[in-house]
Amino acid sequence: MNLINYKRHRKQIERLYEDKCTIYRYDKETDPGTGETVQKPVPVYTDQPCRISQKALGTNNQTQAQNDIKYETKLFIAPELEIKQGDMIEATRGGITRKYETGEPFPYPTHQEVSIQRKEWA
Repeated sequence: MNLINYKRHRKQIERLYEDKCTIYRYDKETDPGTGETVQKPVPVYTDQPCRISQKALGTNNQTQAQNDIKYETKLFIAPELEIKQGDMIEATRGGITRKYETGEPFPYPTHQEVSIQRKEWA
């Protein structure tokens, strides 16, 4: 019987993690000025090692008013981090930081893959 050494495989996968990310999730806060409850992004995990991989080429949605940049990528990250669909990720690769929104994570014993989509204006 051939058993998989997940610890060894995870170590090999994590050698490819050359990016860093901070994961944000909306949380309710009370505005001290108005007393209203507002949703505010709060960091859940900071400076986590990860790997970003582009899933598809970007599309250009140029209009007269704006140029929407939309393309989908995958985030590879440690399996024990709880990432939820709709979380926001600020990822840094080679000195460039970009913001993404997460899809539903797909867990493996060695890592998890998360579909992330960039939604920023150029």
